[in-house]
Amino acid sequence: NVIEGDPSLSGDFKIKMKFNVLGEDLDTEAHEKMLSLVVNANPKSLWKNIASAEGKDEDWKVANYWKEDNTNDFQPIGDKHIVVASKRGRSHANVGSFRDDDYAFKHFEENGWSIVCVADGAGSAKLARQGSKIACDAVIEYFSDHLNEEKLRGFDQILFDYHHQIGEDAQKKISHFVYNNLSKAAQFAHYNIEEFATKTESPLKDFHSTLIFALFKKYDFGYAILTFGVGDCPIGLLSKDLTDIKLMNWLDVGEFGGGTRFITMPEIFTSEKFSTRFGFTLIEDFSYLMLMTDGIYDAKFVVEANLEKLENWKTFVEDFKGNNEDGVGVTFESDNEKIADQLSAWMDFWSPGNHDDRTLAVIF
Repeated sequence: NVIEGDPSLSGDFKIKMKFNVLGEDLDTEAHEKMLSLVVNANPKSLWKNIASAEGKDEDWKVANYWKEDNTNDFQPIGDKHIVVASKRGRSHANVGSFRDDDYAFKHFEENGWSIVCVADGAGSAKLARQGSKIACDAVIEYFSDHLNEEKLRGFDQILFDYHHQIGEDAQKKISHFVYNNLSKAAQFAHYNIEEFATKTESPLKDFHSTLIFALFKKYDFGYAILTFGVGDCPIGLLSKDLTDIKLMNWLDVGEFGGGTRFITMPEIFTSEKFSTRFGFTLIEDFSYLMLMTDGIYDAKFVVEANLEKLENWKTFVEDFKGNNEDGVGVTFESDNEKIADQLSAWMDFWSPGNHDDRTLAVIF
């Protein structure tokens, strides 16, 4: 049992309790029992929340690649909506350091495509916060410049043929389109970080960041969803009726944390596994498309194998709805003006040992 309050002392205390047993004579000598009382600080109260730019001016912020400690957004994205929040981890807040995660998204009204990307700057890289930002910005820039009508009309026809099972090579053409376009976006992100590192005379490894992104569009026959991922951040797609989960990427994970790969590593582009970093699916509709960093994944799914299990995603959705120890939930309705703040509040959940930055983008 726990009693909460503001004691003046902490430690282990012994309390002597004297008592009589029901039914004993009133003049019976009292029994004695020593009880232990442990007074500990609530571990949640020990964490400080020091602003990363406390007392700093705008020039300092620019020179140090500062970003908001916590940020969120809620917008329509095509015929769906996106809510996203990115929060500085307690481990960073405790010492007043920066949020390393980042995200970006954009809908292209002229062709119906939408792009969402999330990046997790490596905690061991001193400029990771800038690496993750450059990576996300680069993906948006690439697709803003290269989703031209001629190229997309050809892909629209390929998807039509694929859905209606016309021809024998539609799947091969889809794979070629996905690889050709998404790989160039990933390479563009790498080159932009590399260029910035050279310009600032900084080692490329100082900008280490993971990167995941999803490109999607609604057709008459369903949603085409194209993905890319490097690092340990998952992309999950839940069917409309929550009866199926599709993990759209595989994670770079290692037994001792050394398996993580970053978009800054040139060897990922020449690896024989590079072609497996791309995903594609055509689905009639979906309830949630989620992109998250490991600050969410580690705490809520623990290990990669759990991402493949539908019951874990159902539990995750119930957690969203407020079925958690804090009773904090998110109402996923398009007219909920407080949804971004609700998601941000939900992301304050306590998970022992998991105090990394947390970023989660949900398309619904």
